[in-house]
Amino acid sequence: MQARRAARELTLILFSQIESIQNLNKFDFQDIVLKSVRTLTNNASDDLKSAAAYIMSLKEEIEEYESNHPKNLERPIEVNNIPVSLPTTSDMQNKLDELLNISEKTMLAIEIAEMAALEENSDVKEYITKITNSFKEHHEEIDEQIKKYALGWDFNRLVKMDKDILRIAICELLYVHNAPIKVVIDEAVELAKKYSTEDSGAFVNGILGKVVIENNLK
Repeated sequence: MQARRAARELTLILFSQIESIQNLNKFDFQDIVLKSVRTLTNNASDDLKSAAAYIMSLKEEIEEYESNHPKNLERPIEVNNIPVSLPTTSDMQNKLDELLNISEKTMLAIEIAEMAALEENSDVKEYITKITNSFKEHHEEIDEQIKKYALGWDFNRLVKMDKDILRIAICELLYVHNAPIKVVIDEAVELAKKYSTEDSGAFVNGILGKVVIENNLK
């Protein structure tokens, strides 16, 4: 996993745990590492529990389908069921898709946690520091960008996670300039899908698109 991707996620965790910009002056990288690893491993644990429940549900559905198949209903009760062809149903496909999604999220959480634990990985620390320092210096302008393009939305009532994701991405786009525009936007959208509401990905994408256009970014 790229260091910048890990840094974005760790920075989001940092931002989610502070109440005001003043508290950024007190941030400690090792504290970020500890809190982020705990957050990510807790999320991974919850996802794995969900995956286990899905797997159990699938197993029960398959067993029930096999038992109720005409080939097995015709057999004596005391004998074991024989394997039967299993049709692909949309419901089962959805559950398998969910399992794949959970597996991917868990793997990403492990990768982030591993990278966070590598104290010698100065690239992660450096990028977190760049984003954080840029936000401290330009937080008023960054929040003004969000207010300007979030038409019809009360800034104070926006989901905090959405605001923090936008803050990080706008900070990268306008002040850090270390990553391609498409990468910044795509990864901000992925963070929104992972950590925020169902509609957050589209919301974040729309705001950042306007930021790029209105600021003539290339």
